[in-house]
Order: sequence, then C-alpha cells, then structure tokens
Amino acid sequence: MTDTYDIAIIGAGPGGYVAAIRASQLGMKAALVEKDQVGGTCLNRGCVPTKALLRSAEAWSLAQSAAEYGVQLTGATVDWAQIQKRKEQVVSRLRKGVESLLKKNQVTLVQGTATLLSPASLRVQKADGATETLSARHILIASGARAKTLLGVTIDEERVLSSTGALELDHIPASLVVIGAGAVGVEFACLFQTLGSKVTLLEALPQVLPAEDAEVAEELAKSLKRQRIRVEVGARVEKVETDEQGVRVAFTTAAGKAETVAAEKLLMAVGRGPATDGLGLEAAGVKTDRGFIPVNGHMQTNVPSIYAIGDCVPTLQLAHVASAEGIVAVEHMAGLNPRPLNYDHMPRAVYSRPEVASVGLTEAQAREKGHAVRTAKFPFMACSKAVILGEREGFVKLVVSEAYDALLGVQIIGPGATELIGEAVLALRQEFTAEEFSRAVRPHPTLSEAVMEAAHAAAGMPIHY
Repeated sequence: MTDTYDIAIIGAGPGGYVAAIRASQLGMKAALVEKDQVGGTCLNRGCVPTKALLRSAEAWSLAQSAAEYGVQLTGATVDWAQIQKRKEQVVSRLRKGVESLLKKNQVTLVQGTATLLSPASLRVQKADGATETLSARHILIASGARAKTLLGVTIDEERVLSSTGALELDHIPASLVVIGAGAVGVEFACLFQTLGSKVTLLEALPQVLPAEDAEVAEELAKSLKRQRIRVEVGARVEKVETDEQGVRVAFTTAAGKAETVAAEKLLMAVGRGPATDGLGLEAAGVKTDRGFIPVNGHMQTNVPSIYAIGDCVPTLQLAHVASAEGIVAVEHMAGLNPRPLNYDHMPRAVYSRPEVASVGLTEAQAREKGHAVRTAKFPFMACSKAVILGEREGFVKLVVSEAYDALLGVQIIGPGATELIGEAVLALRQEFTAEEFSRAVRPHPTLSEAVMEAAHAAAGMPIHY
C-alpha cells in the first residue's frame, strides 16, 4: 500500500520538523519519517541536554562563590543523579512540545528507517519488520550527521566516548581527556572541570575554536588554563590505548615533545560526518561528495524533486542553520522563490565558560577577502553589568570596513555572549554602519552596553574605555 504526500521528509531533527511545520502552513500534505525520536540529535543527544548540564554546572560554580555575594552556604554538594534527572526532564518536555506542534499542524509522523526508491518514493522499514511505501511530489533529506573518530580509535562509549556517551555517564569521571577543541570539546571540558574532573584538552590545530577569531581563541585558552584545564594546541595524537583502568593517549606537543596522558575517560570531539549511507541515494540518482549532498541556494539537489538540508549538506553544522534551510527548501517547493541564505549572517555560539559567539567575518577572513578593515574592542571588565555579575572576562570585538564604515563581523567572548550576538545578526542583515550601530541606545546597566561601547569605539568615539 502506498501513501501519497506533497512532501516526505527524512529525519525529524531541527531541520526536518521545522520544514514539516512550514510545509503544513503552506497547505502541503507532509509526512515526516524518523527512526528514533523527534527532535533529532540536537534535542535528544546534543545541544539541549548539553546546555542543561552546563546550567547545573553554572549553579554549582555560583554556589562555590556564594560567599563573595554575601550568601553563606554550608554542605553544598554535586548530585550527579539529580543533574541527569533534570536534563532528562528538560529534554522530555521540549520533545513533547515538538510532538504537539506536529500534531497541531497535521503532520503525519512515520516511525522507521527510510530508503529512497526513486525521485518520488521511499520505503520505510518499521521496528516490527513491517514496511510502508510513501509517494511524494517532493522529498527532503534531513538525515543529520554522526560523530567522527581518529583512524584506528574505536568509540565504545565505555572508555572512549562520543558526545552521546558523555551525556549518559552514570558518574562524573575523575579525569578526562578531550580530543578536539571545537565547540563540543570546549563545552564538555568546561562542564566536567567545573564539576570536579581533571581535564586535558588536545587540539591538532594552532588554536582552540579553530574556526573563530584568533584573539577570541587566545582569550578563551587563557581562561581555560585559569580554570586548571590543561590545554595543548598543535598537538598530534599518536596512539590511544584502553584497559580496565581507563585510557592512555600518547601525543606530540607543538614543541615536538612526546608525552602520554592517562585518564578515566576519553571524549572524541573531532567533528561530525554526514549520515547519508544507506539512504538509497544512488537509486534516486542523488549525487554526493565525500558523503555530503551538494545543493543549490534553495537546497535543491541534482535531482529537482529532492532537496537536502542540515548536517548532511556542506554548510554550517548548526541546528538553527538546518531550521532556516528547511524553511527555504519548503518555500521553494511551494513556488514562493525565497531568498537563499547568507551564511555570513549565521551566528555561531559556544557555551563554554566564558561563552563565545560570533557572526559575520573574523578579522582574518575579512582581510583574506580583500577588505581594508579596522577593529575595535570593548572589555567586559569596563561594563557595569559584568562587574555586578562578577563575570568580567572577555570582550566584544567589531570588524569594520574602512572604505564604507560597514559592519563586517562581530565576535564576543564573555557573559551572555550567546544572547548578545542576536543584535549583531540583525545589524549585519540590515547592513548597519559602525556609526549607526553605535547610535542604537541600550539600557543601563546591561551587558548589551558592551556591544554599544564597542560600536562607539569602532566609530572613533570611545566613551567608557
């Protein structure tokens, strides 16, 4: 028996379920195929549970410094079981919310594993062995990605963990090695160090957060070291061994020194690769490149009826990017001719301590593109609200075109960075000049004043620094 739809979506992560809702809003009959739980990696095993754990770590950190604020606490302890319970409650509540939205928008949720049969049909293998065939005018692939590892190193989720395994630990490890200092690696390093683990962070490239601004990376590395996290950049991992006691990681430092570090657990955080194998792409004629699915500006593959979004396409692997791509794809299917996404305007957020967020071009990227630029920074130590909060690390940095005074990029490291970056996204999208950005008045005392002060400095009119 074949069911017919206007659109069939493979994967119910933040790209797939948002696309399904938008399709329904546009009057399309939508089917959403998911082999696991709605919400995908982000909601169930990624962004959301990680941030829930980080919130608990933040509460513990604040409790430890409570006396500074005039609050005397005695007997405060970390209850890992309760931390994990709260994380699951957060995930469950949000997942139920997504399920409710799908029902409200009359999206048909089909549980099972999808395989393409043609440019207009797919088969769903269900857990009980039954199969169902779906026919659709359009197919949207939102299959996501999987954790990668180093050659010869197996992720067993016992000693060698992926981020999924790290989220499910039944105790706080006494010691942890993290390989990879991107967003995932840095966040878990901060989480477990705060909760009491001895953490070593290894990164093969010359800086932590390799995709971010060099000054921001340097500032974060200094902070991580102050937090007693051992940070080794330019480190080449030579060998990983496991036994009943834990793991041993042999590596060569940037200076060429051979070292070995032992720990209870190892977190592999070297990135994620596209989950496109087994989808039947060949049967449908969909081309791939190193596992990724190439698409045009409207997320359309080489097969006109098939689109792809999110981590399985070669764009930024971020949940909010996948959601935005899903909306563009569905609107294009509906004939609305949406504007393709400008990936330079996509914000990036790292929930480390301190937080890091950015949008647009870094200083190095702007110069590589041929822009003559000037930069301006404002430190949070000079921001009243940051001083009040007792979180004075970091700064706001603006990258501005010399020729046109145009705002090209904003980088923030410090308190509230992941929230503050939102106004920079709007400023870039509206093509603000530095002078215009500085004229937008922010309330006092707030962290947002640091953004305004950086803009004043970029416009040649520094006020409080």
